[in-house]
Amino acid sequence: MSDKTYDVVIIGAGPAGYVGAIRAAQLGLKTAIIDKEWLGGVCLNVGCVPSKALLKNAEVIYTLRKRGKEFGFSVKDLTFDYSVAVKRSRRVSNQLTKGVGFLMKKNHVDVVMGTARVASPQEVVVQTKKGEISLKTRNIVIATGAHPAMIPGVEPDGERILTYREAILQETLPKSAIIIGGGPIGVEFATIWNGYGVPVTVVEMLPTLLPLEDPEIGKELGKAFTKQGIKVLTGTKVEGITADENGVKVSVTGKKGAQVLEADQVLVAIGFKPNTTGLGLEEVGIRLTPKGAIEVDDRMATNVPGIWATGDVTGKLMLAHVGFAQGIVCSENIAGVETVKLDYEMMPRAVYTNPQVATFGLTEAKAKERGYNVKVARFPFQANGKALGLGERAGWAKLVVNADDGEILGAQLVGPEVSELLPELTLAQLMEITPEEIARNVHAHPTLSEVLVEAAHVATGNPIHI
Repeated sequence: MSDKTYDVVIIGAGPAGYVGAIRAAQLGLKTAIIDKEWLGGVCLNVGCVPSKALLKNAEVIYTLRKRGKEFGFSVKDLTFDYSVAVKRSRRVSNQLTKGVGFLMKKNHVDVVMGTARVASPQEVVVQTKKGEISLKTRNIVIATGAHPAMIPGVEPDGERILTYREAILQETLPKSAIIIGGGPIGVEFATIWNGYGVPVTVVEMLPTLLPLEDPEIGKELGKAFTKQGIKVLTGTKVEGITADENGVKVSVTGKKGAQVLEADQVLVAIGFKPNTTGLGLEEVGIRLTPKGAIEVDDRMATNVPGIWATGDVTGKLMLAHVGFAQGIVCSENIAGVETVKLDYEMMPRAVYTNPQVATFGLTEAKAKERGYNVKVARFPFQANGKALGLGERAGWAKLVVNADDGEILGAQLVGPEVSELLPELTLAQLMEITPEEIARNVHAHPTLSEVLVEAAHVATGNPIHI
């Protein structure tokens, strides 16, 4: 492989990397991709994909444990094996990882497993199991992802103090758990463990769960969590963590003053930091942002000609589907073909709790700050026939609209399967479709998607079912 010269060498085979590789190959560029661990990255192997498998298991168990009376059944001596759920999640991940390998072969992308370092803008050196090799290339794309941020002075041990990685791979449930961080990873693990009956406490420093979203989202999810038996401590700061063979102690201060929380395990889920160390970036002069991400322009180009970056390492928006989009745009720019400029503010975001959360664009508060004449339209799931049939009454769909011209500025949804409803709204925003036009689009009945058409009717001033 060392005697080959590539058009593109991509470091990192996660969502941004492998999708970028496929697109580059489609455009006729000789492409290689490097990863030190696995194809598919965190998302496919220990992140968004296996966690959804575990969430499905937890949903079933929660229904059997807690909702029998509502649905007219009873279960005596219910037993479950959490290790089976984990093994199922691994099978799902493995199937998709093999699929990525197939796609690399199909598109004639060379795969190199090893640890990469940028030697120059035209060379990547890779330490493989068989020794060091050099890949010559016209372009380098850095797609190395991110790693969990940790509380200063706290180190994960994989047994008592966990990151998402240890949590998603362990085949036994904690007897009790404290989750530090009320962001997407924290609240999804709270949903999984609580579904199996584990006593869970979520500690969030900011005033609501999912603090980067509309506060109404966090409040609604907090109510649902409390109803499900999850203890939520918002506005609470972690002062320290200690662990021994008996469990963990977490010292916090909050609305009730100082207290010490005790549990079997603690999951630290306070965010991520870009993977930029050990790559040789300093030597070639790559510029980083103040938060340690690789600085890129709209083309995904860095300040060094011929070196590009995509995915979580750019710090733009650490979501797999954003990485997909960046990978495609980057390869199209390298190839010099027509492409698009990504609007990160309008990217969809989804959290797979019960109820689910799905959002994009501006919140009501942000839209007002920017001077828009804002109209808000809302429709509750408790008035939706499909939701009632499913036994899922919590939540609502909220549209944020520019009252002057009908432009959709954003949306916030909480409720059953709302992650599947979001694409209609993001497409509407992209294609400049107004709520009036959504209201004229006949939706099948009964479906959850009717909350969107009903909210659209509210936005036009002609509510139908509310």
